Amino acid sequence: MITSEEFFGPSAGKIWEALKNNGPLTASKLCEVTELQEREVRSALGWLGREGKLNIEKVHKNYIYSLNE
Repeated sequence: MITSEEFFGPSAGKIWEALKNNGPLTASKLCEVTELQEREVRSALGWLGREGKLNIEKVHKNYIYSLNE
């Protein structure tokens, strides 16, 4: 059996690094930058959001994610 941290942690770490290095990004841009699949990006965003590490802003039809530092 694998823990939640083992399952979500690596993807969440990649997302956190991408946002730290590139600033605010959309989920589709995070897919490009991290080379993760969309489902991996979305689950990692949920993990980071649950931990209170994200700001989320809706711009037109897109959500822009940034770090809550």
